[in-house]
Amino acid sequence: MFGRRRKIIAQGENVYLFEPAKELAEDFLALTTGSQNFHQPWVYPATTPKNFRGYLQRVEQGFAHGFFVARVEDDTMVGVININDPIMGGFRSASLGYYAAAAYCGRGYMSEGLALVLDQAFTNLNFHRLEANIQPENAASLALVQRIGFRKEGFSPAFLQVGGMWRDHERWTILAEEWLAAHDRTIPFTRVSQVV
Repeated sequence: MFGRRRKIIAQGENVYLFEPAKELAEDFLALTTGSQNFHQPWVYPATTPKNFRGYLQRVEQGFAHGFFVARVEDDTMVGVININDPIMGGFRSASLGYYAAAAYCGRGYMSEGLALVLDQAFTNLNFHRLEANIQPENAASLALVQRIGFRKEGFSPAFLQVGGMWRDHERWTILAEEWLAAHDRTIPFTRVSQVV
């Protein structure tokens, strides 16, 4: 059992989602610092306590919805999924960002975690559309969104600045009605709101 309290958002068969919190800095930074070589050049998550506090501030101020992903079997934190820059009103759209612990890649944890996040996004958070912008060379990330049901919308040269460089990205999208119809609301998860 982990030493820090986690507020669980949703649980699947192998993973659960829990809320980011300042008490979880050690777990978060162990994941990001231990996986830096794996993450770069695709993503540069916070690797210092100061940057982690900045990440939490973005979540607290509503600039992102953060979800930490942990294994059910031993509570090991295996990934982070963010819904970034949400715009509601008539748009109800946002972009996804995510990264996994290198040691736990290729085991399906992020696929299940992303499925749980999409269900949260399209049922509880009232989003209509989510977009994942992925560098064309990032084969693992492209495979993840394709496996989940995203469709490619286009290509954007020099779209995002990542690691100090403007990088090309493919745009992949999924709509609420596509997700909900494809899963017929039979996604294997349990909504919970508890602290353990």
